[in-house]
Amino acid sequence: MNQDRAPLYEALLRHVEKRPISFHVPGHKNGKVFQKEGHAFFENILQLDATELSGLDDLHSPEGPILESQKLLAGFYGAKESFFLVNGSSSGNIAMILAACNEGETVLVQRNCHKSILHGLMLANVSPVYLEPDYYEEWGFAGGVSHQTVTEAAALYPEAKALILTYPNYYGVSEDISKIIAYAHRKGLIVLVDEAHGAHFALGAPFPISSLTAGADVVVHSAHKTLPAMTMGSYLHINGEQIDSEKIRFFLQMLQSSSPSYPIMASLDLARKFAAAYRENDKLDFMEASTCLRKQLLGIPGIKLFKNDSLSHDPLKITLQAEGITGYKFQRLLEEKGIFSEMADLRNVLFVLPLSLKNFPLTDTIERVTETLMAAGKDEEISSVAYPYKTVAVSKPVFTYKEMKQKQKRRVSLADCKGQFIAEMIIPYPPGIPLFMPGERIDEGKMRYLQDLMKAGSRFHGGEALSDGKLLIFE
Repeated sequence: MNQDRAPLYEALLRHVEKRPISFHVPGHKNGKVFQKEGHAFFENILQLDATELSGLDDLHSPEGPILESQKLLAGFYGAKESFFLVNGSSSGNIAMILAACNEGETVLVQRNCHKSILHGLMLANVSPVYLEPDYYEEWGFAGGVSHQTVTEAAALYPEAKALILTYPNYYGVSEDISKIIAYAHRKGLIVLVDEAHGAHFALGAPFPISSLTAGADVVVHSAHKTLPAMTMGSYLHINGEQIDSEKIRFFLQMLQSSSPSYPIMASLDLARKFAAAYRENDKLDFMEASTCLRKQLLGIPGIKLFKNDSLSHDPLKITLQAEGITGYKFQRLLEEKGIFSEMADLRNVLFVLPLSLKNFPLTDTIERVTETLMAAGKDEEISSVAYPYKTVAVSKPVFTYKEMKQKQKRRVSLADCKGQFIAEMIIPYPPGIPLFMPGERIDEGKMRYLQDLMKAGSRFHGGEALSDGKLLIFE
């Protein structure tokens, strides 16, 4: 297949060259009708913001350039079939769960998953079994699930239909997934992988192995996270015969807009072309520049970088700790110097590098980080608090989703929550991994951790009454 082509983008350019007169949606009419102060920024992209016109194909029934682009995508990733996603990886995660699982079936799911995975489980009305991940105490974050935990879960729940994994974690830690996938297949499990942060793993070493290469049945990629695609642009790949592709198509039509963004789709087409053109010399250039950046960061007094020689780690991710201050405070201080990181937690700040560091302001970055650390004071010892992960590797919610829908709820103060069953998700965002999930018992350790997050300035999805010091619990 000719990976040097970008069929959808090329079709849009041919359309622009016709100098078209628009009597169709969208209402900006190829950029001719637009608010004055924004026009200079939007005018070029608006010319590509088309709709399902002749020659431009239809995402929900592709037979022209979109179909050709998706075939090139599948060819690059070595998948049976691939799809463009314009509603982000969340839509892909939900679609793959709905396509793979029937109501009431048991599903093994990694506990530190994105909230969209949990939304998919709720919509499918399945019976989830949570698998606790490994935990990196010094850095205060969770990784993947161990092979031992998966084997324990499969033994306890032999009726399980699917295994849902998150790989890599937000920080780029990529434990060996191949052995787990092979074992799951021997047990007859369908393997679904949220590989949102690994769209570039198909490039091969020095990046970690892709779960597609490892044999996962369905994989979702956030192309916009590590490839040069527009925000909300993602991919879904079917790998093998375990999944009915017609079911995937049906649920993608249900979950995705019937008016998909052509600029997003064109950027997905171009992102695949960019990745396909990424050569060994590009990897060498990247690794040389990123290694230099890491060495310079380590040379700044008070800075520590995540490193574990026993693990595979994505070189696009740099996890930093600053001595004596929380990750949240470090992030705020960096922003005052004009450096905007991907995320922060109680201990860390995460940088996500681009695949090309040519002309990237690396020297300026080092200067600004140095200035930030020189001006930073000490925090309270809040950053030493550890995440209270369970000692039980495999667990089930006390209530089914159906039972939770029927239960009465009420708000109570944080002081009165211990031992109660929570009725809402509490999700520090980013990374979007729930601290509490509906139906779980509120224990003292997680409650302390929640209060530490609030004190340190974390943002949350869910917990609408947290600012008033209250949580929603089941009666």
